[in-house]
Amino acid sequence: MATEVKVPTLGESITEATLGQWLKKPGEPVKADEPIASLETDKVAVEVPSPVEGVMGEQLVAEGDNVEVGAVIARIDAGSGAAAAPAPAPASVETPVNPAGAGENIEAREPSREEGEDEAPHLTLSPAVRRVVLEHHLDPSKIKGTGKDGRLTKDDVLAAARIQSAEAPAPAPAASAPSTAPASGAAPAAARPSAPAGERREERVRMTRLRQTVARRLKEAQDTAAILTTFNDVDMTAVMAARSRYKDLFEKKHGIRLGFMSFFVKAAVLALKDIPSVNASIDLDEIVYRDYVDVSVAVSAPQGLVVPVIRNAHALSFADIELAIADFGKRAKDGTLKIEEMQGGTFTISNGGVFGSLLSTPIINPPQSAVLGMHRIEERPVVKDGQIVAKPMMYLALSYDHRLIDGREAVTFLVRMKEALEDPVRLLIDL
Repeated sequence: MATEVKVPTLGESITEATLGQWLKKPGEPVKADEPIASLETDKVAVEVPSPVEGVMGEQLVAEGDNVEVGAVIARIDAGSGAAAAPAPAPASVETPVNPAGAGENIEAREPSREEGEDEAPHLTLSPAVRRVVLEHHLDPSKIKGTGKDGRLTKDDVLAAARIQSAEAPAPAPAASAPSTAPASGAAPAAARPSAPAGERREERVRMTRLRQTVARRLKEAQDTAAILTTFNDVDMTAVMAARSRYKDLFEKKHGIRLGFMSFFVKAAVLALKDIPSVNASIDLDEIVYRDYVDVSVAVSAPQGLVVPVIRNAHALSFADIELAIADFGKRAKDGTLKIEEMQGGTFTISNGGVFGSLLSTPIINPPQSAVLGMHRIEERPVVKDGQIVAKPMMYLALSYDHRLIDGREAVTFLVRMKEALEDPVRLLIDL
């Protein structure tokens, strides 16, 4: 007798999702509560567990299909996996892939055998990973996967390609043979082996549900709020010195590295207390002020940017903040963040500096009224005590809803943060 597998409750106001990946194939044994599929919601990837132990049976929907909460998506047959199960539904032509390129966790489960893949988990390649393998002429069986269950991610393949490029000898010049290296922006030769020279290619991939939601919300923010951005810069000398001096003791005591983000969260909390409108929001014709701070921290995940929330940041220590951020980062990479962990938030901090950004104008995350953008630290000439000296400087950007926050308040907020970061003792004595 077969047991039905239904789409679980996905969270408040979420009624449907997209089946991003089958984690089990028909005929494979499954244990009770073992994940058999991954669903993409508007915010996160949610794993669907098997309700019983048995054999993966019929798959009633294909990867890329939209499914509603409570819908039956598969059946688990009784047995130990010896008998073959019905074939899965045919894969959609527009199976979603992640075009962003920041790693891959959502991977196709039915690669073609003619592409040289076997049944090893790390050789089950997603379309995006497969393209990179072909582009760089790599053997996927020789690449160590860091994704879930040892699967290859796009980052794994790109790293292997860089190593191969560094180790490869320079090719001997050949006057009679044209170059086979693809021009910038051209399709790779491996992806079009029989295409005539000079042919240009286009590829269409369906936006993931997460990317569609991000696009919609960002556009709504621009259409609704009166967004303005103001800037300041910070001398990071004091923060870097404090971090360098105490990082070993900090890690030894708390079991976590002392990073820059905890300084910025603490400085933001201090500034938000002084300028409460930056921590407020508009609800119809009312302004909602808060005596607490829940900081949304932008984290890069394989399926896109996610923004988990550090609750009650005003009451947390440096160690509490660092532990929370490290946990969010790990679970964002693993795709195990919960929907409720990304709901709410009164203020957002986004660190584009980790990707090398020098300056940006971040977009607020409604219904919040402000977002702080951090950027890379670089030595720049500044004047100190009448002398031109090199200092490690960082630009800060505050984008805010001008309907609620005046320019004077926005500037004052950044000045408070600058003062706290350039003199971190202020963070300890609440000054």
